[in-house]
Amino acid sequence: MDDIPVGLASLDLKPAAGTTLTRQLYDELRARILNGALPRGLRLPSSRDLALRLRVSRNTISLVIDQLAMEGYLNIARGRRPTVAEVPATTLATGQSVRQTRIRPLRLSRWADRTRKTDWPFPIEGPPRPLATVLADARLFPHDLWGRYLRRAARRPLTRLPTINRAPLREALLRHLVAHRGVKAEARQIIIMPSAQASLELIARMLVNAGDIGWVESPGYGGARAALEATDATARGITLDDGGIALKGRRDRPRLIFVTPSHQHPTGRLMPVSRRQELLAFTDDTGCALVEDDYDSEFHYDGRPVAALQGLDRNGRVFYVGTFAKSMFADIRSGYAIVPPDLVAVFETAQRRSGQIVPAPVQDALTGFIDDGHFAAHIRRMTRIYHGRRDHLVQALRLHAGDHLTVERPAGGMQLLAHLAPHWDDRDVVARLAHAGVTARALSQHFTGPVTGKGLFLGFAAWNEQEIDKAAAVIGDVLQSMHAPKALRRSGKAVPASGPRQPRPSLSGPKA
Repeated sequence: MDDIPVGLASLDLKPAAGTTLTRQLYDELRARILNGALPRGLRLPSSRDLALRLRVSRNTISLVIDQLAMEGYLNIARGRRPTVAEVPATTLATGQSVRQTRIRPLRLSRWADRTRKTDWPFPIEGPPRPLATVLADARLFPHDLWGRYLRRAARRPLTRLPTINRAPLREALLRHLVAHRGVKAEARQIIIMPSAQASLELIARMLVNAGDIGWVESPGYGGARAALEATDATARGITLDDGGIALKGRRDRPRLIFVTPSHQHPTGRLMPVSRRQELLAFTDDTGCALVEDDYDSEFHYDGRPVAALQGLDRNGRVFYVGTFAKSMFADIRSGYAIVPPDLVAVFETAQRRSGQIVPAPVQDALTGFIDDGHFAAHIRRMTRIYHGRRDHLVQALRLHAGDHLTVERPAGGMQLLAHLAPHWDDRDVVARLAHAGVTARALSQHFTGPVTGKGLFLGFAAWNEQEIDKAAAVIGDVLQSMHAPKALRRSGKAVPASGPRQPRPSLSGPKA
């Protein structure tokens, strides 16, 4: 038997190590070649001798030798033993040793650096807890029915090259949006996207250049600001009045304006038709674009739903964005945008270049789900349930925290805003609530520019009455403890309320 090289003397394969002997041997030989234990030019023992030494079959040895030779770690020639190849993995292209050279860190782009430092999106805090916002109640979605549509779509053979925006889905979705949201468009104007945020980013990239100004509502949706900043544009926060984004007195001229007119995010306010007309006139005068995010507009509780702003547009200025994640369930990862007719071709090209494509089986399943009436039926059912949950959360907050919170009852949507007095630190409140098992968002985190309000942004759609009651009680306890005199808080004694505390009556009705 040939002498075993020093670099192989300690090699010991373990049959019960949880991986195959072939994989163990490959990993060990490769590692020893890379770290220099088996130096360049070293001639390995024959496959017979290695098999005897390691107590494995010659087939195992041959498989590993052939694989390492194919990857360039070994040189093999007919009738000769394998030799270790010159492997440049331990040297730089300049020939300098890695050990003698300082490793330079990767440089991030300006956008990536801003992303690392931003406060949006909010951190993922594990499984959703009451009262997390912008969530539908996935427990009440007909998943078995949806699964049948998915299986049917997956089994359907494609007789032609799949299109990125399936015509049947465009047509089915348009019929729904015309009937329920009052949009005015052709089916070909609908771009099917993986999410509403993907739509916002694509629109921003198509319309905004570095250094341009984009207007966002303040307080407003952080994703709109993020989409603008991804293009190196300036996101300028515009304050709200009772009619929504305030235009009076503005002298700057944006390239793009982002609004949530049906249920303003996060206040839930409805933009009246007079402000909508004013916005459209402003876009005509300045040549800017208007992005309407209609993210949860299917759910309206008080009065008749107001039609989409897009339906009032006569000059191709409005880009309409929607999502199935709010009306169905979050993990569906499907949304859409309606773009002006003369921009369809370039948007589809940009969509393909960026890879923002929803799988064809998902699109086909959505088509059947909409056409067969299940989508509209689910929305009708959830509108009734969410309406009750909205009212229940309003009552529960007034009962448990009415001394500290002023609650805005939104006309629709899936969440509401509870205002705090200006002296409160709403981020501190949110942190304390999280520690107590309740999820909330701080109103102050939704401003772009000066913070002019404090409050809690609370979701009600995904939570039943019992969950709402428990969360509201926690909110009341946390706010009461923070409101207590400092001396009592330092002492650790129980903090009395203003008078004898009565047992809290339950507001729970039948579980939805």
